[in-house]
Amino acid sequence: MAVAERLGLTGKQLFDACHQIERLYNLFISCDATQVEINPMVITEEGLVYCVDAKINFDENASFRQEEIFQMRDESMEDARDVAASRYNLNYIGLDGDIGCMVNGAGLAMATMDLIQLHGGNPANFLDVGGGASEKQVEEAFKILSSDMNVKAILVNIFGGIVKCDTIAAGIINAANNVKVDTPLIVRLEGTNVDKARKMIEQSNVQILAAADLDDAAKMAVAAI
Repeated sequence: MAVAERLGLTGKQLFDACHQIERLYNLFISCDATQVEINPMVITEEGLVYCVDAKINFDENASFRQEEIFQMRDESMEDARDVAASRYNLNYIGLDGDIGCMVNGAGLAMATMDLIQLHGGNPANFLDVGGGASEKQVEEAFKILSSDMNVKAILVNIFGGIVKCDTIAAGIINAANNVKVDTPLIVRLEGTNVDKARKMIEQSNVQILAAADLDDAAKMAVAAI
């Protein structure tokens, strides 16, 4: 009622708006929505209150409960990179820069992008492979980054906690060989099995620029453009 009153509605229109808002809340809960954005809500010439258009997002983790909703998904209307990322449980957001980023952890990803910009570059994406990334996920992440024609360098920044650095290294080597990465590749690894990972990279035939730390990695990525 308070929300409808703040819209300045009275009488039957107030009642209709309350009914709409209640139904929107029920939709949000019952459909495992993460967003229900109404724009616009209108009053017709007859005095009726309607939600005319909406943007609704659903929690992909609840797809097993919302099969009917997720069957409506039209992948042809989505960015192919977003579709590929969702298939392999990768968190991907495309941006308009030219330095592709592959990182594990949202906080580390944000820090990586900030440092790239601090040193005069622009990130081409936010790509978080998560804490338990497999070699396959790393390879698919490289495919996504390589499919962006704007990407002129790739920066891999991994802190091995749950995910081991040697697993990431194996994925990088396989991806570089299978995907044919032809852009400068800068890698910064730290954490579990990092020495083993660095040795794997050194002994591979992949052209990789190894960074000592994150700041160094960001500078190298910007300089590689």
